Amino acid sequence: MMSEIVQVVKVGIADMNVVKAPHVIRTCGLGSCVGVVVYDLAKEVAGMAHVMLPDSSLAKSEKMNVAKYADTAIEELVRRVIGAGGRNGHLKAKMAGGAQMFQFRTGTTDMMRIGPRNVEAVREQLQRFRIPIVAEDVGGNSGRTIEFHPKTGMLLIRTVNQGVREM
Repeated sequence: MMSEIVQVVKVGIADMNVVKAPHVIRTCGLGSCVGVVVYDLAKEVAGMAHVMLPDSSLAKSEKMNVAKYADTAIEELVRRVIGAGGRNGHLKAKMAGGAQMFQFRTGTTDMMRIGPRNVEAVREQLQRFRIPIVAEDVGGNSGRTIEFHPKTGMLLIRTVNQGVREM
């Protein structure tokens, strides 16, 4: 019997994708960005978005990238996961990222708190779709790479200088 070929589907910055087991999905370079996974474990389907900014009202161009903003990315991610076989009411979420990558000595304005704001915005959107967050690794000031396995529901998180964690 031949073993299945497992592909690693990569998700770029301000991008999203959907994958079915046995394949895995990964995104790198999560600093202040948030990597969010929405999945249906029984159906072995998962979607991942690499969210850069909290709110699409910040968009300047007419041709907007929906994956870039928490409010538009979560909605589209849910739509795609359901389109790939996920079931509304059975979806769960895991997320990582939202680091405060730069330390400011003088008064930190809300605009500079992009990591924490991304985390809050992703949480709000998941709540809007009634999707429970079952695990998260957010904040801090280190970059992360995450990889999700839809067959097991395991999220591997590689944090700069801290090794690998499983959630």
